[in-house]
Amino acid sequence: MSAIPPLISSPAEEHRDRDGELLDPVALAPQPFFHACKRCFDFLLALVMLVLLTPLWLLIAVLIEIDSNGPVLFVNRAVGQYGREFRLYKFRSMHPAERSDVARADVSRNILNGTPTTYVVGKPVYKTALAERARITRIGRFLRRTSFDELPQLWNILRGDLSFVGPRPSLPDEVSQYREWQKQRLLVPQGLTGLYQVSARNRVSIEEMIRIDLEYIRRRSFWVDLNIIFKTPRAMLSGL
Repeated sequence: MSAIPPLISSPAEEHRDRDGELLDPVALAPQPFFHACKRCFDFLLALVMLVLLTPLWLLIAVLIEIDSNGPVLFVNRAVGQYGREFRLYKFRSMHPAERSDVARADVSRNILNGTPTTYVVGKPVYKTALAERARITRIGRFLRRTSFDELPQLWNILRGDLSFVGPRPSLPDEVSQYREWQKQRLLVPQGLTGLYQVSARNRVSIEEMIRIDLEYIRRRSFWVDLNIIFKTPRAMLSGL
């Protein structure tokens, strides 16, 4: 368990982060009623969806087993609210392999320079896994396109690791390279879906993704969350 360092911890940090932006303290003010309602909503909806989607889970598990060798679930370390690490669950969509130095270098270029991983139909894509097409399984292509690979994260929501709506959880390697203003995205619960997922989804750099996350934090409310949830199925099916 770890906590994110204080924001703007020294004059040197402040100078370095002039290209960033700090949230108004009002945006970070405690909202106990909102957060209590949000947690109740998350728990009840995740429980209902887990029960209703059990047949789909079983079908996906069987297809993964038939399609390729390896476990049905992919488990990764992710960073949640306040920098706490947790085990993030997904349906496996790729052939098993250790995360390479190439992937880590790609994330660094993304954060520092906004360099795309690849281009698809002339559009930039900022996600290493999407460039490693040889590793993606046949069923994995469908799972990624529809975001069905993320269904096991309903368990993470039940456990309280995630919310339905919030900034997407990042890997520790990525978070370790955040500048101070970028760490603000960790001040709220991370989410299964969010403003970034329904408006950009892998089409903008990590820095721009974080700016979108901060815009969500400024505007967050129960109605904003519902609006994002209603937009999520279209974003999933369109492969936005």
